[in-house]
Amino acid sequence: MARRRHHEEHENHERWLVSYADFITLLFAFFVVMYSISSINEGKYKILSDSLTGVFSQQDRAIKPIPVGEERPRTTEPDLSQVDEEVSQGSAESLEGIAARVREAFGELIESNQLKVSGNELWIEIELSSSLLFPSGDALPNNAAFDIIEKIAKILAPYENPVHVEGFTDNLPIQTSQFPTNWELSTARAASIVRMLAMDGVDQGRLAAVGYGEFQPVADNATAEGRARNRRVVLVVSRNLDVRRSVSGVGSANAKPDDALQRAGTQPAAAPAVQVPQAGAVNPPSPTP
Repeated sequence: MARRRHHEEHENHERWLVSYADFITLLFAFFVVMYSISSINEGKYKILSDSLTGVFSQQDRAIKPIPVGEERPRTTEPDLSQVDEEVSQGSAESLEGIAARVREAFGELIESNQLKVSGNELWIEIELSSSLLFPSGDALPNNAAFDIIEKIAKILAPYENPVHVEGFTDNLPIQTSQFPTNWELSTARAASIVRMLAMDGVDQGRLAAVGYGEFQPVADNATAEGRARNRRVVLVVSRNLDVRRSVSGVGSANAKPDDALQRAGTQPAAAPAVQVPQAGAVNPPSPTP
């Protein structure tokens, strides 16, 4: 009987190995989770945080996401008195003021051909390379995109001009569960920029997003350089809502000022009317040439 009890006690002493193995497994899983959290993408985290903020505060939705780490220094605020004067003078002057401020804020990107500013008396275009804002084949903004769009939003926010964001791709096909075609990819990228502008203070009623896929190229898709130029996002700031609708109908790459005026139903300023003398009036003599 004594031998049997000794044998049972020996088996019980070895059972601690099972608990030890379970502890090591849990510890390993804990460090894997900690490592994955430590390498979080800031851009994805900001998109997620803004979504959660909207769910839990429907009435007073915050326009800024939860900051990650230290707060970034703010860019220089525009001269609001000068902005108010331009807005009061008219939307044409507003377009000139916006274009000038964008060129001043993004001189380095303009010199490196990653950002372009162009336009006319009806609208201006702020063109950005997609590689500057998004990873390849994705519509979630990268970290650098938040700084760029925040600066643009600070310039646009004081004005009232309508803004629509256009997304374009090259002709290489994409087929993923999230983006079956380039239509979805270009539209999702435009929508991401619109959402960021709204988060940074631009009135949402002024904004619209549209995707053109691969069908409005500005360069030859046969070369890598041409495809890179075609992968772009364009912010189009219009004089008024009618102009925005006319431009978005064909895309800024194909729109022309005269055609836009005709589609918008806005005619150029009429020439001064010729005064017709009333009946019985004596016409003054014509000057001698």
